[in-house]
Amino acid sequence: MRRAILFRLLTLCGFFAAAGSAWAAGSRIKDIAMISGARDNQLSGFGLVTGLAGDGDKNPIETIQTMANLLQRYGLTVPVSTLSAKNIAVVMVTADIPAFAKPGSRLDIVVSSMGDAKSLQGGVLIQTPLLGVDGSVYALAQGTLSIGGLSASGDAGGGTSVQKNHPTVGTIINGALVEEEIPARIINDHHVELVLRDPDFTSAARMASAVNDKFADSAIALDSSTVRVEMPVAWNGSTIDFIAQLESVELTPDSVARIVINERTGTIVATARIHISSCAVAHGNVTISVASSQDVSQPGPFSQGGTTAVTAHTDAAIKEDKGALMPLPELPTVEKVAAALNALGVTPRDMMSMFEAMKEAGALQAELILR
Repeated sequence: MRRAILFRLLTLCGFFAAAGSAWAAGSRIKDIAMISGARDNQLSGFGLVTGLAGDGDKNPIETIQTMANLLQRYGLTVPVSTLSAKNIAVVMVTADIPAFAKPGSRLDIVVSSMGDAKSLQGGVLIQTPLLGVDGSVYALAQGTLSIGGLSASGDAGGGTSVQKNHPTVGTIINGALVEEEIPARIINDHHVELVLRDPDFTSAARMASAVNDKFADSAIALDSSTVRVEMPVAWNGSTIDFIAQLESVELTPDSVARIVINERTGTIVATARIHISSCAVAHGNVTISVASSQDVSQPGPFSQGGTTAVTAHTDAAIKEDKGALMPLPELPTVEKVAAALNALGVTPRDMMSMFEAMKEAGALQAELILR
C-alpha cells in the first residue's frame, strides 16, 4: 500500500513538474503580434430583409424606395404609393474579411435593422453587395437570418409584451461569398514587420532579442509596437517557411501593473505586478431599508355613507455596521493583495471603492481602469 501511494505521489509530482515547465514557457510571436500587411478589413452594405410577417418597417420612405429599386432591377416598375413595407426591413450588413481571403471563400455577416421594424425573426436577406472603404465590391451577402433574441406581445388592448435580447439584430454564418481578394503585401524590401497587439517598449525589445537568438542580427525594435526583421539570404524564395519559423519563436512579454474594474458586473481583474504601499483602511457598510405597503380602511359596521379606502404605509430604517481602521503592510504581489483584502471580508464592490481610495491616496502602484 505504501509503495502504491509513494508511486502515485511521485507520478503526481512529475505531472506538476512537467506542467510547471510548460506554463513557464514563453508566448509565441504569433500569439502576441501580427505580420504587418496581413490584417483584416471591414466591409459593409445596405440591403433588404423580406418575409417578416408583419413585423417589418412602417412604410418609411427609404424602405419603400429601396423596395421599388429592387423591383425595377428585375424589370418591374411599380408606383411607390402602392407599395407596403410591413413584411420588409432595410438593414445594414457588416463583415470582416481576413487577409488573403480568396474568391469563393465565405464570411460570417451581421445584419441590423435601420428602420422601425419590430423583429427580423424568420427574415431572408436579399443579395447585398458588401463594399470596402474604397467603394469596391469584395463580397456578396445573402441568406436566412439567425436571431439571438425574440419579442412577443398580446392583442391591441392587452398592453402586454415581452422581449429577450435584441430581435432586430441577426447573423448569417457563412452568409457572404468573397468575389475579389484584397491585395496584401507582407514583404517590403526583404523585411517583415511584426506589430505587437499590446504595444510595450520592453516587450518589443524582448521580441527583437528572441528573434536575433534564432536569426542572428536580423531584428531591431523600431518603437513600442513594431519590430523589423530582415529575411536572411538563405531564406530567399521561402517567405512562408520563414514567417512560420518566425511566428514560432517564444518570448515572455512584459505586462504593466493594472487593475480593471467593471462596476456593472462587479468583476475585478488584476495583473501580477500590482503593488500596494503600507496604508490603513477602514471599512464599514451603511444599509438603508425602505418598505412600502398598502392598507385597506373599512367603514365601521352599520355606518351610513362610509366607503372603503386604500392607504399607503411606508417604513424606513438605517443600519450602519461598525468598522475599524485596519493597517495593511506593504503588499508587493497580487497574491498578497488578494489575501489581505479577502481577510477583511469585503465584497468585490467594496474592493472597487477601496482600490479607488488607495489610488487617490497614492498607496496603489498600478493603473486603475474603470469600465
